[in-house]
Amino acid sequence: MKRRQLLAGGLAVGGAGLMFGLGSWRDRGANHNAYFRQLSAALDGAGLARPTLVIDRQRLLANADIIKQRLQGRYDYRVVAKSLPSLPLLDTVMQHTGTQRLMVFHQPFLNLIAREMPGSDLLLGKPMPVAAAASFYQQHRGNRFEPRRQLQWLVDSPQRMQQYHELAQQLDEPMRINLELDVGLHRGGFADEQSLVTALRILEQSPWLELGGLMGYEPHVAKMPGLLGGPDAAFSSAQQRYRELLAIAEGELKRSLADTTLNAAGSPTYQYYDGKQVATELSAGSALVKPTDFDLDSLAEHQPAAFIATPVIKSLPSAQVPGVESLARVQRWLNPNAAQAFFIYGGYWKARPESPAGLANNSLYGRSTNQEMLMGSNSIDLQPDDWVFLRPTQSEHVFLQFGDIAVYDQGSITEQWPVFSQGA
Repeated sequence: MKRRQLLAGGLAVGGAGLMFGLGSWRDRGANHNAYFRQLSAALDGAGLARPTLVIDRQRLLANADIIKQRLQGRYDYRVVAKSLPSLPLLDTVMQHTGTQRLMVFHQPFLNLIAREMPGSDLLLGKPMPVAAAASFYQQHRGNRFEPRRQLQWLVDSPQRMQQYHELAQQLDEPMRINLELDVGLHRGGFADEQSLVTALRILEQSPWLELGGLMGYEPHVAKMPGLLGGPDAAFSSAQQRYRELLAIAEGELKRSLADTTLNAAGSPTYQYYDGKQVATELSAGSALVKPTDFDLDSLAEHQPAAFIATPVIKSLPSAQVPGVESLARVQRWLNPNAAQAFFIYGGYWKARPESPAGLANNSLYGRSTNQEMLMGSNSIDLQPDDWVFLRPTQSEHVFLQFGDIAVYDQGSITEQWPVFSQGA
C-alpha cells in the first residue's frame, strides 16, 4: 500500500473514532430530573428565551453556610470578588457570612466596589501594574471609602515596592501594602530572604507605605498527585514555608505581625485549615457556586449553584457532519449517544453539558458561538424551545457573558442581578 493511501486510511479511521465515539457504547442519555424540570418551568415563567446565567440562591447560601461552619470564627473570611462578579451577588454573600472583606483582581472592578460598597475592606489578589494603581486613584471620587485605611495593594518584588513608594509620594497618598509570598505555587512572589528583606526595608524607610500583611496562596495543594506526596504533604510544606517567611519578616521588622492581614487559602484549600496555621483570614469565592473545575474532594460538601441555561433551536433525528452524511447510520449504530443532534442558542462557553444527561459536543462538526451542536441518544426528548443546562468550568470570566444573572429561588426566578462591566 502506498504511503499516501496508508495516511488517508489512518486519518479516516481516526476521524471515524472521533466521530462515532468508539468505546462509548452505553446509552448515557436521560431527560431532565425534577430539579431541572422545575428550573425550566421557572425560566419559562419569567419569559426568558436566551442564553442565561442562573444562580440557585438556596444552594448559594447553603455553600456559604458550609464555609462559615468550617471557619468557626477561627479565621476571618474574605470573599473573592472575581468569582462572584456582581454587586448584588457579593452583597448577598457578605450579608449572609457577616464579612466586609473582599479580594479584588481588576482595576475597574476595584473602582466600582470602592464606589458602591464604601464600607468594604479590600485586598488585591494579584500585583497590579503601578499604572493601574494610578488609574484607581485618578478615577476614585471621594466617598466614605478611604483607600489608605480600607485598601491593601499586593506587592511581589522589591522593584514593585519601589514603584508604589514613588506613586504614593507623587500622589501624596499613603498606601497599605500586602506582600505576596511564594509558598509552593511558584507563580512569583517573595521566595527568599534577600528579596523579602530588601522589599521590607524600602517599605519601612518610606513615609508613604505601611505594611498591611502577607499573602500565601496555595491552590496547587488540592491537586497534588499521590506520587508527589499528595495534598496533605503539599499543604504541610506550604504552611511550613509560610511560617519561615513570616519569621523572616518579623525578624527584620522586630515586631509581631499576628495582628495584620495574614491571608491564605482559596476555594480548593480552605477546608484544610483547622485553626493551627499562622493565617488570620481565608479566601474563597468559587466554592459558593462550584463550577466544574472545583469538583474536588475538598469541596465534596458543596453543591453546584450556577448553570448556563439556553434554549434548543433545532432538534434533528440524526447527528450528521457535512461531507460524510452517509456515515450517520453507522455513527448511530456504533454510538447510541450520537443518535440525535440538538442545536442550541449560542455555545462555545467554558462549560460542560449537565442536563439532559448524556449530551456532548461533536468533535468533527466543531464548535460554534452561534448555534452549537450537541449530540444525544434517543433516550432524550428535547424539542425546540426546551432548555439545555450547562455547568460553567469557572465563574469569573463566564459569569460576565450573559448580562443579568437570573436568580432562582424555591421554584421561581425572583431577581435579576447585574454583573460587572469590564470598563466599570
